[in-house]
Amino acid sequence: MSECLFCSIIARTEDAEIVHEDADTLAFLDIRPLFPGHTLVVPKEHLQTITDLPATLIQPFFCSVQKLAMAIETAMDAHGTFVAMNNKVSQSVAHLHAHVVPRRPKDGLRGFFWPRSRYDDDRARTAAGDKIRAALDAL
Repeated sequence: MSECLFCSIIARTEDAEIVHEDADTLAFLDIRPLFPGHTLVVPKEHLQTITDLPATLIQPFFCSVQKLAMAIETAMDAHGTFVAMNNKVSQSVAHLHAHVVPRRPKDGLRGFFWPRSRYDDDRARTAAGDKIRAALDAL
């Protein structure tokens, strides 16, 4: 896809600091990192979201994410990593990608990037669980 920035990086027609490549995935530094070492892992095949990822690519994709999480923690002298993925909402490039971000205590990144709240009561929590279980059964 010529209009996809990440496809252009994969094709080497757009510049990026590539840190890992294998048959199915590519990993490169984010140009607007939360912290130095913030890396994006993408499948080489143009897929928009996690729901588009075929079963045959789940293992290779997440093995690359896992490998990058280990390497980034070591390379950036971090205490851990934050691994995240947006699907459609807040997805600045419509190509599946996982963010692997080095983390340290008191680095300024606070939990998730949106407000969190509790369920109104146990009944509301159970109702949400029932809806998800029904949707899974329908798949």
